[in-house]
Amino acid sequence: MSHSLLTGRLAKEHKTIKHMLQIYCSSHCQSDLKTNGLCQDCLSLLNYAEQKLDRCPYGESKPDCARCPIHCYKPEPRQQARQAMIYSGPRMLYRHPIEAIQHLLDKRRPIPEKPPAGASQCARRKAAEKQKQ
Repeated sequence: MSHSLLTGRLAKEHKTIKHMLQIYCSSHCQSDLKTNGLCQDCLSLLNYAEQKLDRCPYGESKPDCARCPIHCYKPEPRQQARQAMIYSGPRMLYRHPIEAIQHLLDKRRPIPEKPPAGASQCARRKAAEKQKQ
């Protein structure tokens, strides 16, 4: 999946996750096969996160994943993402300070009501394709 499918807040969140995984991977992963600063495991986690962002039922109004009432990550990737964020979160202030501050501000956003059907970017994209036909 290409992150060009993500727009707005979701694209920004994907970029933040990518930077957090790069920080984590550079310190914890010993693999020589690094693509985009990520080992294969971290790259697959980034692709998984991108897929979940694209299919998030909240769409652009999504809350941060830690406070979201809908847990869409499977347990193993969720734990991997959590470990990476615990490690890289404080380090983001030094490497990507603006993103870190924006991420902290996003955590303060209120959790929206239950999302309406078809609010995800994936659903909106499919609906737009149907209308073109």
